[in-house]
This record gives sequence, structure tokens and C-alpha cells, in this order.
Amino acid sequence: MTKIAFLGAGSTVFAKNVLGDCLLTESLRNSEFALHDIDPQRLEESAMMLKNLNENAGGHGKIASYLDRREALKDADYVVNAIQVGGYEPATVIDFEVPKRYNLRQTIGDTLGIGGIFRALRTLPVLEEFARDMEELCPDAWLLNYTNPMSILTGYLLRYTGVNTIGLCHSVQICSWELLSGLGIDMENVVDFIAGINHMAWLLKLEKDGEDIYPRVRRLAAEREPDHHDLVRYEMMRRFGYYVTESSEHNAEYLPYFIKSQYPELIERYKIPLDEYPRRCEAQIAGWEKMRDELVHNKQLEHRLSNEYGSRIMNAMQTNSPYKIGGNVLNNGLITNLPQDACVEVPCLVDGSGIHPCHVGELPPQLAALNRTNINVHLLTIEAFVTKKKDNIYHAALLDPHTSAELSIDDIVALCDDLIEAHGDWLPEFV
Repeated sequence: MTKIAFLGAGSTVFAKNVLGDCLLTESLRNSEFALHDIDPQRLEESAMMLKNLNENAGGHGKIASYLDRREALKDADYVVNAIQVGGYEPATVIDFEVPKRYNLRQTIGDTLGIGGIFRALRTLPVLEEFARDMEELCPDAWLLNYTNPMSILTGYLLRYTGVNTIGLCHSVQICSWELLSGLGIDMENVVDFIAGINHMAWLLKLEKDGEDIYPRVRRLAAEREPDHHDLVRYEMMRRFGYYVTESSEHNAEYLPYFIKSQYPELIERYKIPLDEYPRRCEAQIAGWEKMRDELVHNKQLEHRLSNEYGSRIMNAMQTNSPYKIGGNVLNNGLITNLPQDACVEVPCLVDGSGIHPCHVGELPPQLAALNRTNINVHLLTIEAFVTKKKDNIYHAALLDPHTSAELSIDDIVALCDDLIEAHGDWLPEFV
């Protein structure tokens, strides 16, 4: 029996998407689904949800929940990681509120910037434990990492552990749809090609019925009324020539151009939702009671196949049926004008022998340059965790595009020290 372990199973909605997809997939529906979380109540709620889904999909699977992570991992074939270390409170609140003392504002704070750096530093110790357990208990398993900051965490796992790892984010599969639907172009017979880094990968090729439609897309985007919420990505496409995978609220904080205290009018002009992630978290917490009944106690609960890659990857490996994904892997020459030890997001072919990243070659130079500003932060954050040196935390923050555009050197170092103190035992000891 195939065993699929899900770490962070208290993320009930996401567990429904990934594992619900598996229950609808013939090659996977007979699997053992081993759920693990450190919160016993959320773990039990997700188990109840999945049991209802399983029964309504034919009752083929075996659902088990484990507070003991090692039991969940033992002999697993696939491991899905969806943890959030520290949760919303206190960790995410710290990531947003401490920088505000320095007038440094963020939107999401989970991938880059000062929020992304410290989210990575408190998550990496836990992922290191996961990896060591997997090396012992399921050495041939594939780890499907969905946790952010994607590039930092996946890059660390690929460079410093022996675990088969792929980083997954749904921004790739919805990128072209988001662009074209906003311009009134349907997706029929559209072919695209996307490569770069997670949350800043580039729509390099866009064809419809064999025709390059990028010139038409750029024209329509320039003519569109600025009454929508994708203005940062449109501006980046206008200035740099290509559309970027992740949302405007994300990319606003990956760049030095849009969130600027000396130009507050830019926030309104580009419709940038400051503190967006805390608002989302608070809304989810407030709405969970209603959602709990809909998901956990609904005996008629059903599921429709989502657009997540997880079940498609497992199915391709189980059946040796090739499937193309956009995955996060170690560069190793795939994108020739990005650092070799960077984690890049490129097309990958999945089959019974594993995951095979595709060679991309050179990105347009302006796009590679933008990627490198983010990769600097990725690599230095990993270096900080590996060496346990505060100087490398400072270096990562000092080279972050948004942080360095807003604060002085002294303030950036002081902010890092304040965040280290505020996180307390969530972080390893740095010297």
C-alpha cells in the first residue's frame, strides 16, 4: 500500500485540496494517508474531514492521524510539507509589527524581505528535523514542499540534506490564466513557457493557436483602465517586457520601487494592500467556526480536483505516465545566468523514475538581474542558518531590495537584532 504522509495536517483546507485530489486519483485512492500535526484538535478535525471525503469517494483509503511525527513518516512513499512554524501569533505578528517601529511596511512577508528572512530562520530548524527523520525512516520518499519561503527552504533541503525534494507553488499553473482572463482572452490552445525563481518566475513564451500573442497582450495591458489589482505586475511587464508569476501584492515587496515611505502616493496608485497577510489570517481565524462545520462535520462532503500539482506528481510516479509541472529545484546549470546553487523554478517532467528538470538556458538579462536581487537574500539566509552567524542575517537583510531601499545600514542591523530578540526560542542561537 502506498503511504502518503502529510506534515502540518492542521491546515485543513489545504489538506483537503492535496489529499482530496489523491482520493480522486485511481492510482492513489487506496493509499494510507498519515496525517501529522502538533495541534491535536486541528489534527483530529482534518482526520474527520478526510474520512468523510474518503467515504464519499468510495472508502478506498486508510486514514490515520499521528501526533508522533516519526510514526507518520515511517515507510512513507511521499511526504507533503505544509507547516507554518509559530503560526499567526506570535510569529507572523512579530514579522509585521517589529518592522513597523522602523516604518518598514510589508504586504505578505512570507517569501522575501525581513518577514521572509525570519520566517525561514524559524522554519529551517524544523525542516532539518523532518529531513533527518526521513533519511532514517523513508530514505527513498519524495518530499513535496509547499511551505514558504519556498526558495530558501527548498534550496536548503536540496543542498544540505539527502532527501528527494521538490518545491511546489500554484502560481505557475495560474499565471497565464490570470493575465489573459484580465484582458478578455480565453485559454483555449494557449502554450506558455515559464522559468525563473519562485514568486518571480517569468512568462517567457505565450502563444495561442501557434501565434505569439505577447505583442497583443502588452498592448491590451497598456490600454486597460487602472481599476484592477494587478497594477504592479502590469508595470513590471511594461518596464521589463515580461509578466511575472506571483501576484502584485507579493511582488510589490520583492522590489525597491513600490512601497516607499517617501512616496506614499504609490500605495494608492498601485493599489498595494499593506498588511495584507495579517488581515487574511485574522479573517480565516474569525471564519473558522463556520468553515469547521462545512469541512469537518459535513458527512456529505465532496471534493473536486484542484489545480495543485501534488496528486499529479504522485500519479506520474506510480503509473510512469509523464506529466509536466513547474517545480523548484537546484539550478545546477538549468538557467545559465543565475547562480548554480540557487533554487530555481523551471519546467520539470515527472515519470516513474522521478522528477527531471528541463534546461532553460539564459533568461533575458534584465530578468536574470531582477532574480539575482532576490537570490542574494535566499542564499545569505541559508548561509545564516548553516553558520549560525548573525552577520549573515544582517547581510541578507542589507541586500534585500525593499528593506535596503527604505532603511539605513544601522537601522537594518538594529531591526534584525530586535527581531532576533522578539522571536526568542523560535530561532536557533546565533553568534
